[in-house]
Amino acid sequence: MTTLALNVAAGRGVRAGSGLPKQYRPLGGKPVLRWSLEAFAAHPGIDSVLVAIAPEHAALFDAAADGAPKVLKPVFGGKERQETVFRALSAVEGRTNRVLIHDAARPFVSADVITRALEALDDHEGGCVALPVVDTLRREDGGECGELVSREGLWRAQTPQAFHFGAILNAHERFRDHPVTDDAELARLAGLSVALVEGELQNHKLTTPQDFDWAARHARALDRREAAMEFRAGQGFDVHKFGPNADGSTDHVMLCGLPVAHTTGLVGHSDADVGLHAITDAVLGALGAGDIGAHFPPSDPKWKAAASDQFLSHAGNLVSDRGGVLVHVDVTLICERPKIGPHVAAMKKRIGEILQLEADRVSVKATTSEGLGFTGRGEGIAALATATVKL
Repeated sequence: MTTLALNVAAGRGVRAGSGLPKQYRPLGGKPVLRWSLEAFAAHPGIDSVLVAIAPEHAALFDAAADGAPKVLKPVFGGKERQETVFRALSAVEGRTNRVLIHDAARPFVSADVITRALEALDDHEGGCVALPVVDTLRREDGGECGELVSREGLWRAQTPQAFHFGAILNAHERFRDHPVTDDAELARLAGLSVALVEGELQNHKLTTPQDFDWAARHARALDRREAAMEFRAGQGFDVHKFGPNADGSTDHVMLCGLPVAHTTGLVGHSDADVGLHAITDAVLGALGAGDIGAHFPPSDPKWKAAASDQFLSHAGNLVSDRGGVLVHVDVTLICERPKIGPHVAAMKKRIGEILQLEADRVSVKATTSEGLGFTGRGEGIAALATATVKL
């Protein structure tokens, strides 16, 4: 499954003032567009980022996207947003399975919003990020305050809007001559099921000069928060001996979230995933939050044969709860057997999925102990891990 983030940036943005199109105006030291490019590129669920631009903005785009990872060659949009999105989708047909369509004028889209939009595609054909309407609504009556309008069931649509690629491209093809203001409406016309996904106030679309005043204050607040953060490192170590797995099986070992075929299992109360246990302890150590046994006691039958991705996910959530960011994890597996090399790429991917980290922020290595000690005698596996956290 591959996922594309499409940033719609072909508008002229004249209402925001300043002369420059709003998606290229400076905000907190970088163009508005750059904020969303970095947000999508940093998310482990996004494989590539495409931007639809106006032809006359090519130089502005090049400057804004310079050096940004995952960003593809831009596509030229049309006169209206609907045409722009259709052109962009058509340009990458057959190259991706899922697409997130985002307004480039929403610079503060968060990783949580992106994740929730993607998760909507697990059981729906689309996902529409939105906020429930909380203000009292009134209809205008000749410039005066008119009748109340019920806000029950009303939501304010945001982006990104997530779709299975073929379904939304088909909707665009079918309803090209039916003008709408967002892609979720096209999906609805095509009979697709579109889930409402919880948005965020900070995921605000910049349109007026007042919006940019707010955005500048928000960017400064983010800078202050960034300056107040510190880096911490944690270390984890774990050992499990060979023998039957907790579920009685003996045909594989669990390592870094994957079942690896072997002639025996690993003994432990949980699934004995020595790699994930070491990383979990490293993350907890960086937080000063004890060790894995304090959070998941081996004496508790609840964790009998439990999958260790739960433990690592919990540690990652503790970082988020503290307002922190997990920057990097590194784990070394120490064993004579099984061979780890063929599984390293898949292990990195799985750890990244659990912690919502890009693969290049995850390191998995393996070594032997040259026949020395319990690992050298083939009695078990050890793992040593480090984690870097920004708090």
